[in-house]
Amino acid sequence: MSNRRLAENQPESFAFTPQNEAWLAKQIEKYPDGRQASVVVPALWQAQKQNDYWLPQKAIEAVADKLGLPYIRVLEVATFYTMFNLEPVGKFYIQLCGTTPCMLAGSDDLIKVLERRVGPQRKVTADGLFSWLEVECLGACCNAPMVQINDDYYEDLTAESFEKLLDNLAAGRPVKTGSQTGRVSSEPLGKLTSLTSLYGESAK
Repeated sequence: MSNRRLAENQPESFAFTPQNEAWLAKQIEKYPDGRQASVVVPALWQAQKQNDYWLPQKAIEAVADKLGLPYIRVLEVATFYTMFNLEPVGKFYIQLCGTTPCMLAGSDDLIKVLERRVGPQRKVTADGLFSWLEVECLGACCNAPMVQINDDYYEDLTAESFEKLLDNLAAGRPVKTGSQTGRVSSEPLGKLTSLTSLYGESAK
């Protein structure tokens, strides 16, 4: 694993919103005294979402203070898991799956779109809208190729449909999550070939 460090430029402060304070208090209540460390991953995730999907040092320290943990313990977690972004990302943070099923289904074409429109990995566009990173399997292999943008999956992509998706996001137009071809769940392309009724046969 590559060495993960905090961003050089850091905000001077971080404070949870009142809503996130209340959310965090409820999470802590789920665990007996002395077990607050169990909340560290969801607490960091909530802090990241509040801070435009990246974790500054002050947010990591705020989580440590809330859980009564040494700063180094929480920093170890934040720097270990790649789900935590340690530097600013775009408003639309694109994680592109480049693992074998997505690669075989055309993820290289999606990478070309991103390199042309956004630039190299980890670079935020000048308008602050986009940044991207190639990641390992996101668990939607049946609907490859796919990307995760912030919290949502976009599947069954082509270079053309991906371009349109980026256009719509940039323009603030509504977008369709999930399969971009209308596929339901992970059913075969075309139509179901099994389990088409309660008894496994087409209704007569």
